[in-house]
Amino acid sequence: MKESSPQVSSRPERSRRDFLLAAGTLAVAAGAVSNAAGAEDARRLPQIKIGKHSISRLICGCNPFGAMSHTSSLIDFEFRQYYTLEQIAQTLRKCREEGINTVQGLTAERYKALVKAGGNIQVLANGRGEPAGIPAMIENGAIGIHHYGVTTDALYKQGKLSVAREYLKHVRDSGVLVGLTTHIPAVVEIAESEGWDVDYYMTCVYQWGRTQADLEKLFGDKKDLLPVEAYSMIVGDGYAEVFLSGDPPKMYKAIRQTRKPCLAYKILAAGRKAQTPESIEGAFHEAFQNIKSADAIIVGMYDRYVDQIAENCGYVRNYGAAGS
Repeated sequence: MKESSPQVSSRPERSRRDFLLAAGTLAVAAGAVSNAAGAEDARRLPQIKIGKHSISRLICGCNPFGAMSHTSSLIDFEFRQYYTLEQIAQTLRKCREEGINTVQGLTAERYKALVKAGGNIQVLANGRGEPAGIPAMIENGAIGIHHYGVTTDALYKQGKLSVAREYLKHVRDSGVLVGLTTHIPAVVEIAESEGWDVDYYMTCVYQWGRTQADLEKLFGDKKDLLPVEAYSMIVGDGYAEVFLSGDPPKMYKAIRQTRKPCLAYKILAAGRKAQTPESIEGAFHEAFQNIKSADAIIVGMYDRYVDQIAENCGYVRNYGAAGS
């Protein structure tokens, strides 16, 4: 309550008390502002730069949204039931709240659902090799377009990688970031040795995409040791869903040998290394120990039962601080 007379100076105790109360109120207010800013900073993830864009070192993967578990038809069904357009928008809004500012492979339909829900996020889009489709991807949030990994690898096996290179020239002309995706370390090595004009590589740490014949050739006379996944062919295009423990060191080596940013994905072996909290954390730790400070990781997240988004962001804050 404001004093009615100017005699505050004749009441030093009251004056002192008023001053302290006012100072305390200001301190509390300042503390509230500081705490709010601190909470926002705490949620901020380490960032990398690709071109003019700042990208969180954890990028949201799109496979769960498309019901693609690389594990079983039952989990695919779970994904399909949960990830309606509305839920995808909600999950991506949660990603933004936790500091993830980029998603990989988001389709136009899902991006529009996010925008309709009042959200926004940067998109790194899967380019399927058709230049005519580039403008639509940019319209739907793409800051970068990479040549799709399955197609890249098929072209590599056919000796036709130049087809991917020609497509990426069209991406460059569009003005967005240019990327090359692969599951095979040799593809990165070829692109580097030939001086491809790319801004980033999207690199699968497991060489997904081997056929039964590829695996039998690799295992030689020990092919009887192959797991049943090599013969069940649960992927419709004939690829065996086998993840070999010797693959990550090879791709991590290729990642470290290029100065360009790399986005490492399938660090959890499509869920095979997600059986316990310890194994999940170990996979994040391993990834950040083996990639460069200018690199990031891509992880698909299924937040129906567990807040995987917050948990994964916590691991990135713990282990991915370099390059922030």
